[in-house]
Amino acid sequence: MTSKKKIFIWTLFDFANTSFSIVVVTFLYAVYFKKVVAQGQPIGDLYWSLGTSIAMIITAIISPILGAIADYSAGKKRFLLFFTLLCITATASLFFVNSGNVFWGIIIFILANVGFEAGLVFYDSFLPEITEPKNYGRVSGYGFAMGYLGSLATLAIIYPFIQAEMIKESFPVAALFFLIFSLPLFIYLKDNRKKNVEHESYFKIGITRVWNTLSHLKNYKNLATFLLAYFFYIEGVNTIIFFSGNYASTTLGFSETELLIFFLTVQTTAIAGSVILGIVADSIGQKKTIVITLVMWLLTVLIAFLVQDKNGFYVVGLIAGAAMGSSQSTSRSLMSKLTPPEKKTEFFGFYSLFGKSSAVIGPLVFGLVSFISGDQRLAIISIGFFFIVGLIILTQVKDPDYAK
Repeated sequence: MTSKKKIFIWTLFDFANTSFSIVVVTFLYAVYFKKVVAQGQPIGDLYWSLGTSIAMIITAIISPILGAIADYSAGKKRFLLFFTLLCITATASLFFVNSGNVFWGIIIFILANVGFEAGLVFYDSFLPEITEPKNYGRVSGYGFAMGYLGSLATLAIIYPFIQAEMIKESFPVAALFFLIFSLPLFIYLKDNRKKNVEHESYFKIGITRVWNTLSHLKNYKNLATFLLAYFFYIEGVNTIIFFSGNYASTTLGFSETELLIFFLTVQTTAIAGSVILGIVADSIGQKKTIVITLVMWLLTVLIAFLVQDKNGFYVVGLIAGAAMGSSQSTSRSLMSKLTPPEKKTEFFGFYSLFGKSSAVIGPLVFGLVSFISGDQRLAIISIGFFFIVGLIILTQVKDPDYAK
């Protein structure tokens, strides 16, 4: 099989799995849970935030162990298949969640989210097997682009279900989309099987690697400072992704069709933002580009707090979309630049740990502020704190190719 074909099949998985993130995490199930399952009560935000936080805590804890398995075992494709099927089965099962089924609505969502996030550990580890190191950034970017295209394709498919007010039926459709387009990876991509020469358990290997990373981190102050900044600002990004549909629906009264148009807007500008700000990053440096995206995020939060009508919120979507993909992809490329080549796997495992564990506090803050105040506007403005702290810490990071 040619390298191009391998890359295309690999990116198809990104195309496939965004059906889960757009339908369940960001859009339809998030709104369905608040309006139907939690019966429109403000505590619905708190339940939703607990669900997202628990899923991320579980994933953050098991990620290093899963990373060790990916590095040391012979069968990462089998593990990827297990977590993919867990996500697909749980997503389809959301069809059976009805009004008042808060407990099962959260449990099934947690299982689906853990399946999705844990699967990414194994999916990402295929990258070195399908292309040369000099093309990692480019090929990874293809995956991002296919992901946004997958979101647009999913939204187009579920539009008739939204029009017919068949929201529950969209969950099995998203699961089927994920299943169909992930199949080529499992059928055609070969797993480079390595004999495991370690006699320790995978759990012990995972714990040892995390401890080694922590002990090494103190010797890399610039990298540690960046990871701390990343922890805070990605917290804000994740929280907005988790609650944007919920906020638009509850506070601004968006219908499902209006939400669809809103998310189409976000996905379109995300593609444009990733390309344009990617070019900007090559010109002025990753650090300065991340600063630009964080200012855009602060602007997003402020406008979301101030807008009283639906039209104003589309402006929020335009800015948030442009900031979303670029802040994530530019962070990854700055991490690559700051990480010593001989410790890439080790430190990227920790980067993943920071990314997952950071998606805990923000959703809880949003949920608690919304529940205590009964006002989602106060909850959305509170998220600005994470961007401000992340921005302040980021100013202390030195971009090696661009002196401060």
